[in-house]
Amino acid sequence: MNDKKVKKKRKRTAAEKAAKKQRRLEYMYVFMNGKQKRVQRPPTIDGMDVDEFIRQNADPIWLHQNEMWEYIDEPYDDNY
Repeated sequence: MNDKKVKKKRKRTAAEKAAKKQRRLEYMYVFMNGKQKRVQRPPTIDGMDVDEFIRQNADPIWLHQNEMWEYIDEPYDDNY
């Protein structure tokens, strides 16, 4: 019989695990030109895109002050 010694796989340290978790949160993998590339994740607020969050939560006055007129719907009346 061939008795080959098999090298055991080394376990990651706590610092290596934390670094890996941070990288996974910071970057994502996409395919470009048939190759897998690592790119930074787009910024999110509570798991949704920043623009979508602004559209859902901003009032018309804030949108006007920040020159985001394309997100303003029709004017609304509050009992006027």
